[in-house]
Amino acid sequence: MNKIKLAVTGCLGRMGQQIIRSSKSDKKFKLVTLTENRRINKQISGISPELNNENAFKKANVIIDFTVPKCTFQVLKIALKLKKKVVIGTTGFTKKEEELIKKYSRKIPILKAGNMSLGINLLMYLTEIASSSLGNNFLSKVYEVHHKHKKDHPSGTALMLGKGIAVGKKKDFYKMIGNKYFNKKTFPFGKKINFNSIRRGETVGEHEVKFSSGKEIITLNHEAFDRALYSEGALTAAKWLMSKKPGLYSMRNILNFK
Repeated sequence: MNKIKLAVTGCLGRMGQQIIRSSKSDKKFKLVTLTENRRINKQISGISPELNNENAFKKANVIIDFTVPKCTFQVLKIALKLKKKVVIGTTGFTKKEEELIKKYSRKIPILKAGNMSLGINLLMYLTEIASSSLGNNFLSKVYEVHHKHKKDHPSGTALMLGKGIAVGKKKDFYKMIGNKYFNKKTFPFGKKINFNSIRRGETVGEHEVKFSSGKEIITLNHEAFDRALYSEGALTAAKWLMSKKPGLYSMRNILNFK
């Protein structure tokens, strides 16, 4: 069987480095392209990093992108022209940018997930069920902790979980977004979804969803200990995407959640 030719963007980033390590131990992949947003005068895993351009991505079957929105759209523009498949783990997109990604997915297969972990995607599924079952008598909030280097807050995963709450209540997520707190020891429940983001040390990721009626609190949570679970999830997504037609997919499609 031919190996999947893989391109990794943001190759100097924390996730980029992790995906490179994971791909080298997965026999189904051949790493062929690494890119960065600036010129790098050294080889990584025997490959010279390039800028995002057609020549760089031409030899790849699939591109895995964990960067920033501006870079992601550079990649999508090239991928569209070359008809390449793209796995997007980048977070921090605006509502308008999310709609633009949908437009790209009409022409090329895209799998986008704010988190590539099996556990987190199960947590989101359970969040939807809990939100739907508990109804409007329960207020909610989302708490997350990440390493001190993470720039965006709330995290993409926290926003995924918030969307799970909104979906469960059959409401527009963007209209349900409440206050966004940063490094607060405590924060309140709300009729809208309040978020609190903590940035400290080298924490891989902690996420918690709470529902309160004032008489009881229900908590759903997930804790990650090894960043490899995200890179391995991204590689699983890349394998799965190889046989797909144009469309916008998520980890839930892979996991067969409803």
